[in-house]
Amino acid sequence: MIINVCFHGIGNPQRELEPDEAGYWIEPELYEDVLDRFGSRPDVRLSFDDGNASDLELGLPGLLRRGLTAAFFPLAGRLGRPGSLSAADVDALGRAGMIIGSHGLTHRPWRDLDDHDLDRELIDARELLSDACGRPVNEAALPLGRYDRRVLGRLRTLGYRRVFTSDRAPASAGSWLQPRYSVRSDDTVASLNRELLGPRSLTRRARSRAVTFYKSIRPAPR
Repeated sequence: MIINVCFHGIGNPQRELEPDEAGYWIEPELYEDVLDRFGSRPDVRLSFDDGNASDLELGLPGLLRRGLTAAFFPLAGRLGRPGSLSAADVDALGRAGMIIGSHGLTHRPWRDLDDHDLDRELIDARELLSDACGRPVNEAALPLGRYDRRVLGRLRTLGYRRVFTSDRAPASAGSWLQPRYSVRSDDTVASLNRELLGPRSLTRRARSRAVTFYKSIRPAPR
């Protein structure tokens, strides 16, 4: 099994935050502690969502000091805006050996969009990010963790090789759909250790599987 750990913002935001986003910004000390505790484990994969400037300023240096790699999922529609990565920053992450994936254009839940807007999020964003890093972009992270049968079907049709959710469960190493745990501001290394590495009851495991299964087969909202 694989444990996918996701970061969003580190330190002080340099832009206006969306509602409920502040809880996903963590102190630099917690970020460093999480890397020290979990980063070198072979069953842990690291990722970053949203494309905040802190990805390059604080996230990347912490990884490089420890010889770690991660996947970065910027919002293509924010490239170059204050507080967000630029196209050159995305290129720098790729040149440093990091994976570049897509988080879409606008941070709107993909299951709430019509087919035209969904394709803009899945196709146009990928093209912008691929142009920025000079390589194909074949992984995606679902904005706000929301998805359904239509969204997953479109991602498969477009050839995305791996898709990340926010379902807070372990993942099978080779699975196309990869649940992740997001690190929050109220987390500690001890609380994360319990959640990520502690025993999981049969009830909890069954609930996690049921949530992922339900989301993957539910129809688009009317």
